[in-house]
Amino acid sequence: MLTAMTVLIALVCVLLMGAVLIQNPKGGGVDSTFGGTQANQMFGAAKSTDFIEKATWYLAAALIILCIITSLMVGGGTGGGEQLLTQ
Repeated sequence: MLTAMTVLIALVCVLLMGAVLIQNPKGGGVDSTFGGTQANQMFGAAKSTDFIEKATWYLAAALIILCIITSLMVGGGTGGGEQLLTQ
């Protein structure tokens, strides 16, 4: 199960990197390097920006949640400070 969570975290990271790199720093929509002219024709400039921004926020939230769940699975849900004091 831990391996599946690690693979899922890696996939979300790659998708998040792509979503961040596609964004235009000036807020103009999809970057032309990644086929921006076709995406702007399909979605429209404002709709593609909204979609990519929402995707970025959802992927960031998913990454945080997956990391917390994975750390609880590895740590067993116990406090780390207590274990260090008893050892």
